Amino acid sequence: MADRLDPATSRLLAQLSRVPAQPGLYLFKDARGTILYIGKAANLRDRVHSYFRQPRSVPAPRPDLPPRIAKLLGRVADIELRPTASESEALLLESELIKVHQPRYNVAFRDDKTYPLLKLTAEPFPRLLVTRARKPDGSRYFGPYPDAGLMHEAVRFLRRVFPLRTCRAFPKAPCLEYHLGQCLAPCVDYINKAAYDRIVSDLVAFLEGKRERLLRELAARMRQAARDQRFEEAARLRDQIDALTSVVAAKDKSAVAGPLEQLQLALKLPALPKRIEAFDISNLFGTHAVGSMVTFADARPLRAHYRTFKIATVEGSNDVGMMREVIRRRYGGTLAPQLPWPDLIVVDGGVGQVGAAVAALEALARPLPVIGLAKRLEHIIVPGQADPVVLLSTSPVLHLLQHLRDEAHRVAVTYHRRLRARPVRASALDAVPGIGPNRKAALLTRFGSVARLRRARPEEIAAVGRLGLEAARRLLRTIQEGQ
Repeated sequence: MADRLDPATSRLLAQLSRVPAQPGLYLFKDARGTILYIGKAANLRDRVHSYFRQPRSVPAPRPDLPPRIAKLLGRVADIELRPTASESEALLLESELIKVHQPRYNVAFRDDKTYPLLKLTAEPFPRLLVTRARKPDGSRYFGPYPDAGLMHEAVRFLRRVFPLRTCRAFPKAPCLEYHLGQCLAPCVDYINKAAYDRIVSDLVAFLEGKRERLLRELAARMRQAARDQRFEEAARLRDQIDALTSVVAAKDKSAVAGPLEQLQLALKLPALPKRIEAFDISNLFGTHAVGSMVTFADARPLRAHYRTFKIATVEGSNDVGMMREVIRRRYGGTLAPQLPWPDLIVVDGGVGQVGAAVAALEALARPLPVIGLAKRLEHIIVPGQADPVVLLSTSPVLHLLQHLRDEAHRVAVTYHRRLRARPVRASALDAVPGIGPNRKAALLTRFGSVARLRRARPEEIAAVGRLGLEAARRLLRTIQEGQ
């Protein structure tokens, strides 16, 4: 039946079928795109669907709705959704949007004295208060908020994240709020006015909806504080970022998308990364060095396309060189025609590993997107980009990349251990008197092969094989003569 509907009705029906079951805002618009009504919901799907009757083959208003609501729905041609992380986040955003757009049908919000407001006082060290009257006293006001309970819950959160003072007059010593971490004690100069004003401006940015920009600035400040060894400040900023993440929604598009869509947006990828290949290196002092490749399709492991590599051309503990070899063999060797090209390559490591992967791909003329995930800080390294991409600890994009990295590491370590556990096969060492299985295993583990052992110095062989120097020289002569 949907095929016989006019385009506008079909579009509205498709929008209703995609409403997510999460908190957020819904914006009803007419055919010209004018916002008619802005509503908040703890569950968008339940709330939006409640306006329309069953069956939903035609999005018509329910017959039991009040005439004013039915008239509103008769004009709705488009529904914009703004999912959020919580209902209190939706409350703050709802008030800001209503104040900006003044929708015709949001009549309940027209009287600022009916509902509570947030007030940021005009004092030298401002306070955040709740009030029901807007006065010409130089203060900044936000709201109104029709749900007083949710608003007070939001205020408790804001005071934890933005630790402004709450006292009417400065006490002579830090109060309980300071010891609870909810005030930085300007009363005794534990924080100066410039630093306090920065917290105030951060709070204003949050209440005005500039949340993504605020998070980027906080992340930049955290990195700078860590570089300057101001570790207490860096830790406070880290905790502030983590707390804000619990209520800050991503951009409209990414808020309703899955991790793959969010990953594409975060890294500005040319295509949706439906197929991702991740690489890791495992070696112990350069012996039995191996590489691994794991493949995720649609964010899930595709184990049939996992591969492992014995490092063949790089000696010693050179992870960067080994990464270059593995990338070259995957995309330029016999595997190249066997497996599809990925939409994204993830390497375990930092700038060195990413540079090695890019160099190998350029030599093969394979322009594939590459990123690195650095373990210590979980930063994303992007080629040609000075600063890493920093994702919040609760980001589903970061969780996906960590899953890829950890799976590649697991496969590499498992393969490395299996190689080390294999029994030592017959070799030229078997013909050397006095070299039993234990010494043979120790020498081959350290040098990797008889060929490398032939190039070793007698002193090295003596130390590894627990031999006298003369015995080491005899062993060396024996295996060199047997070439």
